[in-house]
Amino acid sequence: MASTEKRQRGTISWLPSGSARVKVYAGVDQLTGEKLWLRQTVKALGTKRETEREAEKVLTKLLNQVDEQRNPRTGATVNELLDKWLDVIDVERKTRAGYVSKIEKHIRPELGKLPVGKVRVDTIETLYAKLRRCRDHCKGRKEIRHRSSGEHVCDEHTARRKCAKEIANDSSAPCRWCDRTCKPHQCVPLGAGSIRVIHAILSGSFARAVRWGWISVSPAEQAEAPSVPKPNPQPPTPEEAAAILEAAASDPSWSTFILFAMTTGARRGEICALRWTDISLDAGVVIFKGSVSQIGGERWEGDTKTHQHRRVTLDEEMVEVLRELRTRYEQRAELLGVKIRRDGFVFSRAPDCSTWINPDTVTQRYGRLAARLGIDTHIHNLRHYSATELIAAGVDIRTVAGRLGHSGGGSTTLRTYTAFVLEADQRAAAALAARRPRRQGTP
Repeated sequence: MASTEKRQRGTISWLPSGSARVKVYAGVDQLTGEKLWLRQTVKALGTKRETEREAEKVLTKLLNQVDEQRNPRTGATVNELLDKWLDVIDVERKTRAGYVSKIEKHIRPELGKLPVGKVRVDTIETLYAKLRRCRDHCKGRKEIRHRSSGEHVCDEHTARRKCAKEIANDSSAPCRWCDRTCKPHQCVPLGAGSIRVIHAILSGSFARAVRWGWISVSPAEQAEAPSVPKPNPQPPTPEEAAAILEAAASDPSWSTFILFAMTTGARRGEICALRWTDISLDAGVVIFKGSVSQIGGERWEGDTKTHQHRRVTLDEEMVEVLRELRTRYEQRAELLGVKIRRDGFVFSRAPDCSTWINPDTVTQRYGRLAARLGIDTHIHNLRHYSATELIAAGVDIRTVAGRLGHSGGGSTTLRTYTAFVLEADQRAAAALAARRPRRQGTP
């Protein structure tokens, strides 16, 4: 470094290469208390005078940034911002777990080490583009995805070997070779819904950074938000629903659970949390007050998704089925010398109904049942089944929304089931046309 020319609150330093380094004092770091400096190097131009004039422009630009408070007020990284944001946000435990999962897998590896002030709009939009191409951040590399993280040998013959299913001629048997083979990576895009959650995380964290005075403008707010994924409910057909109920009939408690889900359209966690005190069999009314949530082996009981109680009327057949379930529980409890707790759970394996059944257990059991029948569906589709059957029966959208627990006065329901509403409306138009009086002279 040959010489230094002092400027008010800033300096221009000359490097041996002939380039100029501009340095401006930008205050004190809000987190560490250390001095902040804005730095920018101006590459050597034709002459030293030309380089100096360009350096003067850069110096003025940086000084204006400081005067207008457009410069970052901390050197904190995105990792530090995310850690502090997670400390202060108030969200449900399951929502937080989803945030943490996406932060660890998708945000920290790409943006975590960048200073908050250096994240630009194109930085964020480039991340979204990468995720739309590949959820594993492969960056276009052709590589082998290994099944095991420990030391092992990739035997190519296993990939060429006939599948165990073909050898055994049994399509229901799992293939031990296919499951263990290390295979070339294939890009799978991250879903639009997941990218929107990542956008919400970045928007929320950078908005806090603005509020805390770390930066002046949030790059996430200026970035183009990912498109809203179009709802695509795929309820089982009436024939498939009947087959599922018939297959579950060998276990009356299990078939009652499935029928109850079809009837009420409740979420699996809401049904698992349902207590006998929440049901009036005489009035034929059930009140959903809470929900059981599960992350891995951790389970807890909390509010419903919308944090509101809702009443759903039951038909006479459903009431009778629940009475039969209660009678079986009472007989079981009597044989074991216990009594059903007054606030016991409606669906429980405990003799006194003191414990709920796990939501993930319900999902897995239903999935196995559907797979045996060759039906591609999952437990949440019973909620779609209830909604679409109600719409097909001519029930108004606000009533359907109330039974499902949708907020927004029916807007969510209408948006989710648009195709089914249009189909029902077409049938209504045809039915009206068939019944209305004919105009005179009309054949």
